[in-house]
Amino acid sequence: MTSRFRAGLVATAVIGAGAVILTQSAAFAGTPSTPAGHHNPGQDTSLRALAAQSGLRIGTAVNTDALASDDAYRSITATQFSSVTPENVMKWEVVEPTQGTYDWSAADRLVAFAEQNDQLVRGHTLVWHSQLPAWLTAAAPSMSADQLRAILKKHVIDEVTHFRGKIWQWDVVNEAFNDDGTLRDSIWLQKLGPSYIEDAFRWAHQADPKALLFYNDYNIEFTGPKSNAVYALVRDLKAKGVPIDGVGFQTHLDTQYPLPDLQSNLQRFSDLGLKVAETEVDVRTTLPVTPVEQNAQVGGYTSTLQACLAVRSCLSYTVWGFGDAYSWVPGVFAGEGAATIYDENLQPKPEYTALQQTLALGAGTPGRNDPRR
Repeated sequence: MTSRFRAGLVATAVIGAGAVILTQSAAFAGTPSTPAGHHNPGQDTSLRALAAQSGLRIGTAVNTDALASDDAYRSITATQFSSVTPENVMKWEVVEPTQGTYDWSAADRLVAFAEQNDQLVRGHTLVWHSQLPAWLTAAAPSMSADQLRAILKKHVIDEVTHFRGKIWQWDVVNEAFNDDGTLRDSIWLQKLGPSYIEDAFRWAHQADPKALLFYNDYNIEFTGPKSNAVYALVRDLKAKGVPIDGVGFQTHLDTQYPLPDLQSNLQRFSDLGLKVAETEVDVRTTLPVTPVEQNAQVGGYTSTLQACLAVRSCLSYTVWGFGDAYSWVPGVFAGEGAATIYDENLQPKPEYTALQQTLALGAGTPGRNDPRR
């Protein structure tokens, strides 16, 4: 599970829409593919099959411990999703726990699993202020800028090179901004200045010219200081010829807050000539969940997927884990949870069925690209 703090938003105004979805989606309830995550031999109503009809990759973040130990989790991961994102096993603290000594084993197993199941991989993440190896955080304060830049360059190039040809999208730089639109005061900004961002994209492109390179962040789903700052950043990177291909909108939402203007934000970034993706979708709520709150969650999932389907360059929609038992939310937000599309017993919730319904209604959306291209 990720240890990151989120301050995402979602709508209370979507309750009515959520109620409609619960009624409309009843046609999907009880199909063989739904309860256990297996395919219906007569009609494939898995999320991945329905998403493919609109040229969309639907993905999940993967807890690799659960993947190895939980057969039901493994089956659902394989059958319901067409892309996977590692929750933790490609982060720097995992792949280089001791300076100069790499451990790719867990990440390699996930990549192999994806290849076996015809899934694409989102690499997560190369440059971040969190989950850094202890040796780096201890030594960084006494390093010169040149020393730290050399270490960062080596990390980016080494990791991207290791997975060259196997990663569809890389989250190259993750969460570089504060909510007020200022750059985060990370060790990278302190020592290297803002140029570390464009450097990271150039290094990643050097190591794998065919991978799609993304900037990824939370709370950029709605128009405001943070979204505007990221927009200005990527616009300037594009103008300077920096090899950035897309922007990832994490989309961690909460039923306590209004729904962001997600479609318009996806579109304005797309209008810069960038691809976009929803990369870490979940919709948390106060526990215990009431019918009203669950309707709001259903509405949140529905509206975020609709936003992606409506924007031609939105390549993928990724839920940040799919089972409540494995969700990061309860460990970070006291009294909140139930944020995913399967319950703690890995049974599909109305949120899952809402995604099915939305994908079925959006099948064959005109003008969408096949994300394999």
